[in-house]
Amino acid sequence: MGALSMLTLLLTHPHEFRTLVQFYLYHEPKRDITAKREHDTSGWDRASMRRCWELLDLTSRSFAAVVKELEGDLARAICLFYVVLRGLDTIEDDMTIPDDVKQPLLRSFHEKTLTPGWTFNGNGPDEKDRIVLVDYDKVVAEVSLLKPAYRDVIISVCQKMEVGMADYAHRAATTGAISLNTVADYDLYCHFVAGLVGEGLSSIWAASGLETTLFADQLELSNSMGLLLQKTNIIRDFREDCDDRRFFWPREIWACAEYGGPDAGEMKEITELLRPENAQRAAWVQSGMVLDALRHSVDALDYLRLVRNQSVFNFCAIPAVMAMATLNLCFMNPEMFQHNIKIRKAEAAKLIMRSTNPREVAYTFREYARSIHKKATPADPNFLRISVACCKIEQWAEHHFPSFVHVMQSKVSSGASQVIDPNDARSRIAKAPRRRTRSSLPSGSGPPGLQQLRRRAAATRARRWRCCCSRAGWCLRSWA
Repeated sequence: MGALSMLTLLLTHPHEFRTLVQFYLYHEPKRDITAKREHDTSGWDRASMRRCWELLDLTSRSFAAVVKELEGDLARAICLFYVVLRGLDTIEDDMTIPDDVKQPLLRSFHEKTLTPGWTFNGNGPDEKDRIVLVDYDKVVAEVSLLKPAYRDVIISVCQKMEVGMADYAHRAATTGAISLNTVADYDLYCHFVAGLVGEGLSSIWAASGLETTLFADQLELSNSMGLLLQKTNIIRDFREDCDDRRFFWPREIWACAEYGGPDAGEMKEITELLRPENAQRAAWVQSGMVLDALRHSVDALDYLRLVRNQSVFNFCAIPAVMAMATLNLCFMNPEMFQHNIKIRKAEAAKLIMRSTNPREVAYTFREYARSIHKKATPADPNFLRISVACCKIEQWAEHHFPSFVHVMQSKVSSGASQVIDPNDARSRIAKAPRRRTRSSLPSGSGPPGLQQLRRRAAATRARRWRCCCSRAGWCLRSWA
């Protein structure tokens, strides 16, 4: 942001100005890939890898920032993973490429990625990421230098993704538009373009040694992470996609009779949602799309809770909290049907600084879930379902990180301790077992261990048995 923009922000949104100043002052990059000490892992000393880093910056500047902070050679592997898939996506998105040319290109793209010197300059002049394919020979050279474990994952994901992309591209070429009918079709499309990315990332985490090898088997959670991000982008970019004749919202949701009311007729085209007279129905359809995306939120939290490496956690957590913030922005927002909307830079900076551990991420999810629930209206056919989805996020956060237990940083050491809030009613329940144990002990004694309790119980039983035996003997002697 320029000086004039910052001055305007100071006058109009002083709290956001403060957040941005804090971000620029205190948030420093964890590593500098251009430094000489990083050349062995970042590959910056090679001209071909420098070009790959430049391509990453050109295609996704925000994503590039978190990639560059990954540890060791993981940053280089993820950079190449992203650029390879960006090249595949550039072919699939370009509507100027004839289908008879596009199909063999897509279905053999994993082979092209292993073919030295291969490039492609057949994209239309207006395709924004065509430079990736023009300089793809640099990408091919660097992929060949990766560890075999990394390279195998990238090629495997590329091979699976290209099949799905080719099928949907052929459908678009034959029908004149991309459209999806059912929620199952919608899930399958998002799996091909994003769920497979999540699975590939998990396999790379496992191959790096920074995370457990079991990460590669977390296919369902990995897929849900990808679907949460992809569906959020599809919801946000609705107007832009409509202008490009790409309709990713499934007909099962936007044509649902439940959203039209008793007097509304059947909706035949999704573009009817853009008409002012259909604003109410558009709001209910928008609610249904947000509800569908929220069903992946708990899986995303489960996934993040498994991550142990800090740089990997930041890489996964930041896009996830951004997705929740975007869903909150889109929910019940009619402006989304008029133009593309984005969260404000100050909010994004705040989320980046906050997304450092599973507890803070869970509370961030909970805050946005509460905001979504607050904006929901009982007139919405999805009101109860939205309430349940938000409640699941609330329940997950409270189950794993109870809000009445505060984490306090120790002033003496670098560790932290847990403190129970005495003003919270739940704290009495948490302390109740301890009080019952202490009240059952003689005064002056501390809380015994489990073995000590067992020994005392055994001694009590032995005394009672001896007493019974002595009484029985006395009775026998008296009778005699």
